[in-house]
Amino acid sequence: MDGFWIILSGTLIAISCGLLGAYLVLRKMAMVGDAISHAVLPGIVLAYLFSGSRETIPMLIGAAVLGVLTTVLIELFYKQARLQIDASIGITFTWLFAIGIILISVFAGQVDLDQDCVLYGEIAYVPLDLWFTASGINLGPRTVWIAATLLLLILTFIYFGRRGLFITTFNEEYAKALGLNVAFWHYALMGSVSLTTVVSFESVGAILVVAFLIVPPATAYLITTSLKPMLWLTAFFGFLSSLGGYFLAVWINGSIAGAMATVAGIFFLCVWIFSLIKQKQASIPFRA
Repeated sequence: MDGFWIILSGTLIAISCGLLGAYLVLRKMAMVGDAISHAVLPGIVLAYLFSGSRETIPMLIGAAVLGVLTTVLIELFYKQARLQIDASIGITFTWLFAIGIILISVFAGQVDLDQDCVLYGEIAYVPLDLWFTASGINLGPRTVWIAATLLLLILTFIYFGRRGLFITTFNEEYAKALGLNVAFWHYALMGSVSLTTVVSFESVGAILVVAFLIVPPATAYLITTSLKPMLWLTAFFGFLSSLGGYFLAVWINGSIAGAMATVAGIFFLCVWIFSLIKQKQASIPFRA
């Protein structure tokens, strides 16, 4: 039963991350998720220092504030300083991450806080964090409920914002001509990515969150030229990565998160090789 909960948690988070990651890949902003997952460190440290506890709510608030600040700084450096988007991302997340490391080093002797406890979760512990009602009824792992709620929010956002997200992703100038608020949709997407990253990495780890944000949508991107099939394929590859990663980890007795990210990479490699073969076949002239 533990395996079921781990696979279910991984699948729910993979789909949430992947659906948003599809838009990031199309916007050429795939590494924003990586930036947010590292840049939230000072927010988590400051939240602990102000609240005096490692409860989830203060940590999430601190991380969410820094996540939004990260996206604002990236956009500011890109638009105002006229840096390339990859340079803006690199500067922002390394700077904020470094500030977080300094805060930890300064206050390490006074608080029980380190990089591992605030940055890296462990999906193998999901079945241990159970949610009991006041009457003592076991509702299952808390992470599953959080991940399911997160996925519902992401699906609602994509469904009702599909037109704005679609047009601003593929043609910002056309979106402006139609009267759409491009900045609103940009920050709405970045805010959703920030929320998803912050909520997810406590349970499954920052590395796995980044892998789910980028690899499944990038894999789907190789085999389709339409957004809707890309989203469906992204969800499918996210599920396969969670399922295959769990059984790979059991087989080799290794890290579950690492195995899920590895399987996602294997699927990408296989699809990439397949797409190369199809391209070569298409370039060969027909002979009777």
